Amino acid sequence: MIKNKLHYPIVNSVTPINKNKSNLITVKNLTDTSAELYIYGQIVDNTDWKWDESDVMPDDVKEALEKVEGLDELNIYINSPGGSVFSGLAIYNMLKRNKAKKIVHIDGVAASMASIIALVGDEVYMPSNAFMMIHKPLAGLWGNADELRKVANDLDTINIGMTNIYKENLREGIDIDTLTNRITEEVDVWLDADQASEYFNINLTGKTQIAASAVHMLEQYKNVPKSLLEVESNNEPKSEPKPQPQSKTDDELEKIKIQNELDLLSL
Repeated sequence: MIKNKLHYPIVNSVTPINKNKSNLITVKNLTDTSAELYIYGQIVDNTDWKWDESDVMPDDVKEALEKVEGLDELNIYINSPGGSVFSGLAIYNMLKRNKAKKIVHIDGVAASMASIIALVGDEVYMPSNAFMMIHKPLAGLWGNADELRKVANDLDTINIGMTNIYKENLREGIDIDTLTNRITEEVDVWLDADQASEYFNINLTGKTQIAASAVHMLEQYKNVPKSLLEVESNNEPKSEPKPQPQSKTDDELEKIKIQNELDLLSL
């Protein structure tokens, strides 16, 4: 049986975190008419465990939207390397259904599935030093030739759905073929704010301080802007050494094994 993970397999050596004991997606400045929602991590599938507190699951967004139901305005701040295709699509569709006016702010990077989520905004704002990255869906997999061909066909089908979202949000006068041809040539297409605004209805804002956002996950992509890869080291305290991973108990190792199995999806 072929197994695969869309968008990429999770590889991490740290102990997973019980999501019930960690903060879910952050909702701030909740008033009678508006709220701020922060998507500041990797997009992952629904499970009882997270690899990092910043990971965002569809259930997190569902719970957050229940808190802000009926508001007039929802400000969504994004700084994410992307992640699971199906979880990202679920998050996009949940946000799309919400009746509040959605104002999206790309604070640092909206890569892969995070670029899809960013386009849910009625208004999208992007500082001059932020980035958007778009590409075709990926899969980590194994199997025989027939199974691999089926997965390739499935990826093409999934890509049609993702391309439709990009197409719906293109700036007037831009042909979707212009974008898809560039993806075919470059594989991972990195757009700064000026370039992103040429394709999509994005409003440019002034330069801001970019926060680190799972920079190690960005290293798997091609043509990553150097400024993004430097963010993590620039944000680390200079005087304090990194904490060493704690040794894991048998129970923790078993949970990691279970998580790895859950992270593999059958097509």
